[in-house]
Amino acid sequence: MKWETVIGLEVHVELSTETKMFCSCPAIFGAEPNTLCCPVCMGMPGALPTINAKAVEYAAMAGLALNCAVSPYSRFDRKNYFYPDLPKAYQISQLYHPLCTNGFIEIDVNGNKKKIRIKEIHMEEDAGKLFHSDSGETKIDFNRCGIPLIEIVSEADLSDEEEVTAYLEKLKLTLEYLGVSTCRMQEGALRADINLSVKKKDETELGVRTEMKNMNSFREIRRAVKSESERQISVLENGGVIVQETRRWDEEKGVSVSMRNKENVHDYRYFPEPDLPPIVLESEWIDLVKNKIPALAHERVLKYVELFGVSHADAKIITSQRALADFFENVCTRCENVKMASNLIVTEVVRLLKDDGIQASDMKLSAEKFAQIINLADRGDINVGTAKKIIAVAFSQNIDVPDYIKSNSLEQINDELVILPVAKDVVESNPKSLSDYMSGKKKAYGFLVGQIMEQFGFKANPTKVNECLMKILDEKSGGN
Repeated sequence: MKWETVIGLEVHVELSTETKMFCSCPAIFGAEPNTLCCPVCMGMPGALPTINAKAVEYAAMAGLALNCAVSPYSRFDRKNYFYPDLPKAYQISQLYHPLCTNGFIEIDVNGNKKKIRIKEIHMEEDAGKLFHSDSGETKIDFNRCGIPLIEIVSEADLSDEEEVTAYLEKLKLTLEYLGVSTCRMQEGALRADINLSVKKKDETELGVRTEMKNMNSFREIRRAVKSESERQISVLENGGVIVQETRRWDEEKGVSVSMRNKENVHDYRYFPEPDLPPIVLESEWIDLVKNKIPALAHERVLKYVELFGVSHADAKIITSQRALADFFENVCTRCENVKMASNLIVTEVVRLLKDDGIQASDMKLSAEKFAQIINLADRGDINVGTAKKIIAVAFSQNIDVPDYIKSNSLEQINDELVILPVAKDVVESNPKSLSDYMSGKKKAYGFLVGQIMEQFGFKANPTKVNECLMKILDEKSGGN
């Protein structure tokens, strides 16, 4: 407990523009290797870059949503280093005059709120991607070269893996709601570099930091933060020295591995990019971008609680993905029973998404069909149990809901004259359960309800079933 961990994050986010940062090549994930390249992104002599205006807009929007100041003047610089996936032998970035500065994110960990400062957000281009084979062969895909990036640099305000996770989740959710990035970590659209050091609690000077680069899994980030903190403390307690270096996280072994000494700024020999003009933004343009910012997750939570009467816990689940929140709002325009809709989204849709391992943006179930199912259940044409079954089918198949209900005889049974005799038979066939109920064992009542529902293939109206069963039990009780 005498040690404390100090963490700062550099988060690289690929922007969802149609074209790359400085050329007209498509910015598409998953294309055949080396098919989305041109002389500009390959760094050919004489090829001149031009700035992607949409990327600047997206970067400014991200900065404003993260409480940053957007600079009216920013500029690109050359960051020089030699690496196989960087064909120009330099990266166009922003060191001296970044686009956005001095922002923050407020996180909540177990009810404790904390403000994490954002030092800056600068724009840059992505490098290519290396593929290493077991045989020692390395291949390079240059498709990613020139994809627009923003790098979000936090101050060293984070203390452990819980805070790091909360910060990244809030950041990811904000960017998804803005629509400036897919943030699909499995595709490399959001990657974090972890700068971590440890120091004794009574010391003011920070310890020597290490950097773990390009991590794209919340689970592995949590493991890496905990492991690297413990490693540094162990080294120091055993009289060792922490070396400023770049380390690689080994998922299989659960440890970080030294890669190379950590470079300093002067090692990159930055200088102003001579082929690009400065970015000069008028205040009116910045205001226009600010007005494009949609309602973010925390704002929608308040809206759903206050306007729709959804519980705070359910609203948090619904807003955990922008596509799911959009789905819910589209459903609300098509049905009256918003409470039923929110309940079935939280219980059924979220479960189905998890079972299939997909995001809400990828599901086949439309808001129109979901609302249709809700309206049928609300009117009593089907019961809620049947609605859940139809939702599961519509989630994976393109069905006509009314035709599916009719062809599978799923209409709700509401007629008391049909339900009552079946309920009587169930009670007569289960004397022990009747006796248990009469002696005060309430679980017996639930058993009897379940037996009646089973007789009807769970298509009976639960309210009518309960009414019929109570009528029978009251008669039995009076008879005794």
